Amino acid sequence: MHLIDAIRDAFALLFSGDAELWQVIWISLKTTLLALFLATPLAVIAGYAIAAHTFRGRRVAIWLVQASLSLPTVLIGLLLYLMLSRQGPLGNLHWLFSQSGIVAGQVLIALPVLVAFTLAATQAADPRIAETAVTLGASRWRAMCTVLHEVRFGVMAAIISGFGRVISEVGCAIMVGGNIAGETRTMTTAIALQTSKGEFAQGIALGIVLVALALLINAGLVLLQGDPRTARGAS
Repeated sequence: MHLIDAIRDAFALLFSGDAELWQVIWISLKTTLLALFLATPLAVIAGYAIAAHTFRGRRVAIWLVQASLSLPTVLIGLLLYLMLSRQGPLGNLHWLFSQSGIVAGQVLIALPVLVAFTLAATQAADPRIAETAVTLGASRWRAMCTVLHEVRFGVMAAIISGFGRVISEVGCAIMVGGNIAGETRTMTTAIALQTSKGEFAQGIALGIVLVALALLINAGLVLLQGDPRTARGAS
């Protein structure tokens, strides 16, 4: 019965327009989308460059990208905390316990995911796409854009995976952001705080929002991809 009451209270918070709850949701979305906006161009270009070019150390680069996917976010938060602390090399930025610090951490968390997925998508593409583009007089930049357009659904999947990893992480956000109410409290850090206090309604409400976001974004990707059977029939 206690669980049923908590779920009922969670929906009441969502539909009553609770200011504190929606402020937490806004901060989470704001920092996550800004981090993806900053990380995506660099990661996509890096993923394409590793996949499309042969160079010394390429296998090591692929290994490092894949290994970085397993890095705990709390470790990234610890390293960033040391960099941004008053005695750290980036202490003059005053980003510790601020939204800028959270965004910086989320960029570092999103980069490996975006690079790895873009790398995999580009490697799976037909190499003749880039070769044909170059033969027709396209520059390297134009050839890259052509290949990325062909693997755009893979890149979209990379962005969605990056979004999911960033918005659901808690370790880095707590260490670098400090979980300050109205400033750096995100959905995941708020869930951890409210659960530790034994107040489950807000935690459940924020969990519902996280699940709803995941369903909506993935539904959008499915709609953009269309029906593969229809696409095969049209070809």
